[in-house]
Amino acid sequence: MEEEPKDVIVLGAIRNGAKKFDKIRSKTGIDPQELNKILEKLEERGLIKVEKKKGFLGGEKTELQITEKGNNEVQQRIHEMEQKWNQMTQLYKLGDKKKLEEFMGNNKSDFAMMMFFGIMNMMMFSMMFSMIGASMGSYVPADQVPPGSENQMSDAESGGGDMGGDGGAGDGGFDIDIGF
Repeated sequence: MEEEPKDVIVLGAIRNGAKKFDKIRSKTGIDPQELNKILEKLEERGLIKVEKKKGFLGGEKTELQITEKGNNEVQQRIHEMEQKWNQMTQLYKLGDKKKLEEFMGNNKSDFAMMMFFGIMNMMMFSMMFSMIGASMGSYVPADQVPPGSENQMSDAESGGGDMGGDGGAGDGGFDIDIGF
């Protein structure tokens, strides 16, 4: 069964404990109308189920649960993404620029899922882009970057996080006074 990347990301968010619409939306960064369509599609396919529960004040609350079929789908997709990541890493380590560029081009749609599920190493991913002479933005559209991955992505592209300006001198870093 071939799922859209956002469908699998939503399924993964539910599997990881996001049971309410707003929580899923904040974890995935998907706009409400699109998220609603995705949830309906996942329910139709039997990958999630909607449960109505009594709230504290007697009201009803709706929670989403992943089904066994949905859990199996997520596990299968994670396994496939891990294999693809391993292939990309291998091509990078072999220095095969042409095959790496081709493989990355053929698997663009999986990058957002790899980021969401924490499969890829962002520093390694950045080095792959450097090797093929491309930027991450040309392979991963900004709207497909899961929330929280943007900082990893920009840190990786710039070669690391905030390394400070002058190595710490004068800004709370080491100031050694040896008493002369």
